Amino acid sequence: MRHDSSRRKGKTPQHRPPLEAPGTSGSTPRSPRRSGVSNQPRVSPKKRRFRPGTRALMEIRKYQKSTDLLLRKGPFSRLVREVCQSFSDGALRWQVYALMALQEAAEVFLVLLFSDANLCAIHAKRVTVFPRDIQLARRIRGVDKL
Repeated sequence: MRHDSSRRKGKTPQHRPPLEAPGTSGSTPRSPRRSGVSNQPRVSPKKRRFRPGTRALMEIRKYQKSTDLLLRKGPFSRLVREVCQSFSDGALRWQVYALMALQEAAEVFLVLLFSDANLCAIHAKRVTVFPRDIQLARRIRGVDKL
């Protein structure tokens, strides 16, 4: 592992001012502008870069604070209607509150399944959840037959 003494943990790098083009000097007077548009392109500020993992932790805190549904209502209702059509011949109608209750239950099930899978990954001394972690969590729960 290389140690770089010029950059320490926790310090932000210092940005240098842009270099002037050769042949121009900062002390020469400029000619007055004829219009509000300059010839030089505007330099937009650099986009904020977070360290790896910081953005994920911010998203975790954001979604833990909120109570809104994570899956979009339209695609979920289309999926429910498609599954319902595969079990029945006629077109069945769904109440909005029934779809919302079903979506709430599905999201709770998925969140708990992923938290169990995360525990399986931590038990295996990993931070990444693999499909085998989800399969193990489903098998331990007894939801393997779905």
